[in-house]
Amino acid sequence: MADSKYITLVSDGGFEFVVLREAALVSPTIKGMLRSQFSEAQTGRCEFPEINATVLEKVVEYFYYWYRNRDKEDVPDMDIPVEMCLELLMAADYFNLDAKPALRNMA
Repeated sequence: MADSKYITLVSDGGFEFVVLREAALVSPTIKGMLRSQFSEAQTGRCEFPEINATVLEKVVEYFYYWYRNRDKEDVPDMDIPVEMCLELLMAADYFNLDAKPALRNMA
């Protein structure tokens, strides 16, 4: 499973999101989980019991947003509901999505 094109992210409540591995690797947290000797690297399944399904769905949306726009210079804003801002900020911190793009692509 380690070289599968897709991985599965699981939220609290057991909601599963099948995500293109290359898109999810924008997160240094997920990259570390998948390139380690932990079970996630073997199964391609990452569980996040502290993140609810609505927030994880928006994080997955961001992964694809980043993936689609990674080589573009004029990138449109991503729609983020105001009521989700705090939870998304905490999720971005958890997934280390606040790192500079050059640092995210290293390693």
